Amino acid sequence: MIVMETDSSERTTEVSRVLRSLGLNARLVGSGRILCTVQERVDAGLLDTLAAIPGVRLVRQVGGPFILSGRAPEDRTTVVRVGRAAIGSGEVTVIAGPCAVESREQLLGAAQAVAVAGAKILRGGTYKPRTSPYSFQGMERRGLELMAEVAAHTGLATVTEVIDERSLEAAVEYVDMLQVGSRNMQNFQLLRAVGRAGKPVLLKRGMSATIEEWLMAAEYILAEGNDQVVLCERGIRTFETYTRNTLDLSAVSLIKNLSHLPIIVDPSHATGRPELIAPMSRAAVAAGADGIIVEVHPYPERALCDGKQSLDPVAFNRLMVDVKIVARALGREI
Repeated sequence: MIVMETDSSERTTEVSRVLRSLGLNARLVGSGRILCTVQERVDAGLLDTLAAIPGVRLVRQVGGPFILSGRAPEDRTTVVRVGRAAIGSGEVTVIAGPCAVESREQLLGAAQAVAVAGAKILRGGTYKPRTSPYSFQGMERRGLELMAEVAAHTGLATVTEVIDERSLEAAVEYVDMLQVGSRNMQNFQLLRAVGRAGKPVLLKRGMSATIEEWLMAAEYILAEGNDQVVLCERGIRTFETYTRNTLDLSAVSLIKNLSHLPIIVDPSHATGRPELIAPMSRAAVAAGADGIIVEVHPYPERALCDGKQSLDPVAFNRLMVDVKIVARALGREI
């Protein structure tokens, strides 16, 4: 694998010429940071030769399918900075807010509550991909405007889900982080577009996705030159019916071994049950997750979307107290 310093076509052409002269085949991947993948296995001396070519930033011999998202022996965990949060730095980042933006009053109430409790990033759905076409589909651009307004008032960074290139184009103007939801984890055209957008990305695991499929989805974003990707375990679909999904906490430790990307956990979508959100949040931090993302609504019983799995501000505050105790027991801070 050869990663270029820039996307200069002249530099890339020159490197390709040198590779051909060495009898190596290469192809370009992505459109931001130019990546050349060399299919043949080469010896250490040739790796040094390749690294000395002007314009080359990194040369690495890669095994397995995870070229950019995989962890090499020398890798440290990537730190993704979103506002005041440094996800992957060792701190526990808490993202919280309503499933959907419904009004200025609702969003501001949720944002003020989670900010006081210690969250650093406000979540809020503005484009909502719903199972039923008759369900609330989000406030779209007006919701984005409210996210920006409330963020300025509270000092929180913001994240919202994008569902297509139209919503992506609007979201990049207003929010600090882009979310790709479970349903779109393998929407490869959207992944490429998000990778080119230049914003940190929260990539949720597909509801039926394997670990390899999830990391390969991240690979699409990284191949476009964006290495600011945070993975989110949000539960997978199993035969169990008492919870919305089955939270796979083993994925946290597994990802830590396989990838340098930070990983957070969504106990709200994973369980669908408010009484399980706090214990699963504590368990996620104990397992080594870099953060959690929790649904919080000022009045869950009035929510237009996922009210049954949302916490009210009082319950969220109790959760934060518990999570801080677990984090500090492990030498970590929120």
